[in-house]
Amino acid sequence: MTIMKRGSHYYLRKRVPRRYQSVEDRKSIWVSLHTDSMTVAKQKADAAWAHLIEGWEARLAGDTRDAERRFEAARELAAVRGYRYLPATRVAELPREELLSRVEAIPERDGEPDMREAAALLGSVAEPQITVSRALELYWDLAKDKTIGKSEDQLRRWKNPRIKAVKNFIDVVGDKALPEIGADDMLDFRGWWMDRLEAEDLTPNSANKDLIHLGDVLKTVNRMKRLGLVLPLTDLSFKEGEARQRPPFSTEWIRDRLLAPGALDGLNGEARGIFLAMVNTGARPSELAGLTADEIRLDGKVPHISIEPNGRQLKTRNARRCIPLCGVSLDAMRANPDGFTRYRSSSASLSACINKYLRAKGLLETPAHSLYGLRHSFEDRLLAAGIDERVRRDLFGHALDRERYGNGASLAAVRDLIQKVAL
Repeated sequence: MTIMKRGSHYYLRKRVPRRYQSVEDRKSIWVSLHTDSMTVAKQKADAAWAHLIEGWEARLAGDTRDAERRFEAARELAAVRGYRYLPATRVAELPREELLSRVEAIPERDGEPDMREAAALLGSVAEPQITVSRALELYWDLAKDKTIGKSEDQLRRWKNPRIKAVKNFIDVVGDKALPEIGADDMLDFRGWWMDRLEAEDLTPNSANKDLIHLGDVLKTVNRMKRLGLVLPLTDLSFKEGEARQRPPFSTEWIRDRLLAPGALDGLNGEARGIFLAMVNTGARPSELAGLTADEIRLDGKVPHISIEPNGRQLKTRNARRCIPLCGVSLDAMRANPDGFTRYRSSSASLSACINKYLRAKGLLETPAHSLYGLRHSFEDRLLAAGIDERVRRDLFGHALDRERYGNGASLAAVRDLIQKVAL
């Protein structure tokens, strides 16, 4: 490092490290120390050089193609130059003197403004959109204060519920950018949990934990990254006893509205197939989504589906069963003889997709209705037709409140009973 006097002021002259020559575009540099005192110049030299290094590092980082790092580099470079990074729209609204100050602070290279510096000072680097999955990645560093003193096991138990909550949300809603998450998305996620509480006999606490952990991740990233978003995360929790049974659709509503010509045309083919298959089987959406071609048996005397634990875990041992196919459900399975590959490995988004469609098209009989109401409606029709409890419990995969004797009714006999109520 050399300090020399040029004119009335002292300057620092030093070779530019090879690492920074691509952004400085010269091998040595003269830096004014803004003093005519050698003593003061020596005191200021180290700080001036460190300031240069900060600027070079920020500019070098700005070369990356990674949108987040490029944006952070622009913020860092603006800070090094003594300014707060503002988006271009905000810069344009600054008082004239402040705007000119930023413009005048942009250094030149070969007689032209340095475009990296200009982008940082004038706010033309677009802020990247953070997705839900990316938010979880960022969360671990942003929430480090919550992990202080935790053992490895405690850290694992702290992380896993947050990972699960984010995965569940993405499975249901998709890996959306945070600004794109709307109230409907959160209601779809809540509705998916409502169906799970009922189908799997879970407590509201299970759903509330997911909502709390998801909210923690999103709110922390929103706050610490200063995104300024208004996220729709309030009034979502379940109260004890809220996971009551979803109401059944009336037979008239199913026949006249849900099965009306063209009513379901806007649904993707597989979601429509599962919806129609539920009408006369009462099978759970996840059970239908998991069917393989071997479990869809259309060629015998009694077309039926066989719900088996092949590559998946059934809810209970009673859930393993055969269900004859009749009416629109038989037509739906004939249209999908290989099953529903779109939802086979992940059925989480299925209910949300169908419920969102039904809500948008005004096909929910009441606001409390959902896809799961088809299952209850099928059971009500069987009950009204006087069909024996043993047959009904076998069809739905429910336990029998007494010893189960024999093999139950034959497929043909059950098919004939279902025909009485099939739509």
